Amino acid sequence: MYDCTKNYIDGVWVASSGGSLHEIINPASERSIGRVSFGTAQDVDRAVAAARSALAGFSQWTVAQRIELLERIVDAYLPRSGDMAAAISAEMGAPAGFALKAQAASGVEQFRAAIDALQTLEFEETIGTTRVVREPIGVCGLITPWNWPVNQIACKVAPALAAGCTMVLKPSEIAPVNATIFAEILAAAGVPRGVFNLVHGDGPGVGSALSAHPGVDMMSFTGSTRAGVLVAKAAADTVKRVAQELGGKSANIILQGAPLERAVVSGVRAMFSNSGQSCNAPSRMLVPEGRYEEAVAIAAATAAKTVVGDPLDAATHIGPVVSANQYDKIQALIRKGLDEGARLAAGGPGKPEGLQTGYYVRPTVFRDVRNDMTIAREEIFGPVLCMIPYATVEEAIRIANDTDYGLSGYVYGATTEEALAVARRLRTGMVHLNGAPTDVHAPFGGYKQSGNGREWGVHGIEEFLEIKAILGATPLPASGAA
Repeated sequence: MYDCTKNYIDGVWVASSGGSLHEIINPASERSIGRVSFGTAQDVDRAVAAARSALAGFSQWTVAQRIELLERIVDAYLPRSGDMAAAISAEMGAPAGFALKAQAASGVEQFRAAIDALQTLEFEETIGTTRVVREPIGVCGLITPWNWPVNQIACKVAPALAAGCTMVLKPSEIAPVNATIFAEILAAAGVPRGVFNLVHGDGPGVGSALSAHPGVDMMSFTGSTRAGVLVAKAAADTVKRVAQELGGKSANIILQGAPLERAVVSGVRAMFSNSGQSCNAPSRMLVPEGRYEEAVAIAAATAAKTVVGDPLDAATHIGPVVSANQYDKIQALIRKGLDEGARLAAGGPGKPEGLQTGYYVRPTVFRDVRNDMTIAREEIFGPVLCMIPYATVEEAIRIANDTDYGLSGYVYGATTEEALAVARRLRTGMVHLNGAPTDVHAPFGGYKQSGNGREWGVHGIEEFLEIKAILGATPLPASGAA
């Protein structure tokens, strides 16, 4: 049984000041695998005080010292990769192989990317007689989700450490085990006391207190757009910086000349990966009218070959969704799609045959979807694909941009140049061309209600830096000097 009943504050594990105990549920078995104690505002106060105390010293570390620290974290992380993967699989349902090779591996890759970025990032520059200096913003509050749990922790903690900031992390209360292991890794790597602090809890109890805290200089939040708005409102009174990575409803435009089978199969697999629980998932597939029926058939066949099952079974492609609440939300949206006139090409309501225990969802493909339907507007966060026909490229671009979100986009064309021309017109923070994967060194973030700010690589570190102009620090050469 996993024990997440203590918080990590000022370099030691301490009991919560009175928070309630909750079971950690394995979504495949629906059984408890441990307990988590929810923290309180008092715990947040203690953690912020520890981070403020550590800031004066840690903020003065040299770049070389910070690189060395990040390298020690990588060295401490690698032997715990198996533990990390097992925890993620148990608490949020990722298949074991995917949990090890993608979920757990992404955490260490974020630290490696931060190391690479630190070696190129310029912290000082001269403009005329002014020295422009980039300095750590201060104490950072970090709130992370359950869907890519350690990746989202690492892509905040690594750049914050790289920038010289101290921090308080509130991980997801649904998937807290990986965060506890992560704190153990940082302790083993010798992160100084108070630089990294962890308080378990939920949004109302810990997230709100952290967001509103006057001792916090910046909030970095990943989660739903609804919760992101609450964080921003709570932070507004203290005028702290807020960086948000929120929801998405990404369009996947398949152009007329694209290799159809490769494009459709790639899009369906990307949509179903992680049981559809990725904010950048290509959930709307846009296909030329003349190739639509063929594309629907390919998508339906791909869905039928997608194996849903026990995360510990090597044959499993996708496991359960994370919780009963998430399962119920997805089922309601599938029924809404049918009520509004979309038709099923694959899947549908209910659980897959033989999987009555566990929060399993049938891989679902909707055809004849209009972009004004609820399933095309709302983030479903499950293995549900909407297929929409289009007449012209202009119409495809219009449909793709007709959304409140703007996190990611996908374009598949006959050539990179053709796909790039369409990508330039999409109002999204990222666009994948012809099946290109994510790049841990490239900026990750979105437009519109998908948030603000960027994570990953150099751009991720810059989010945690303030800019200071020191005027007159570099005198101009005397008149007539050689």
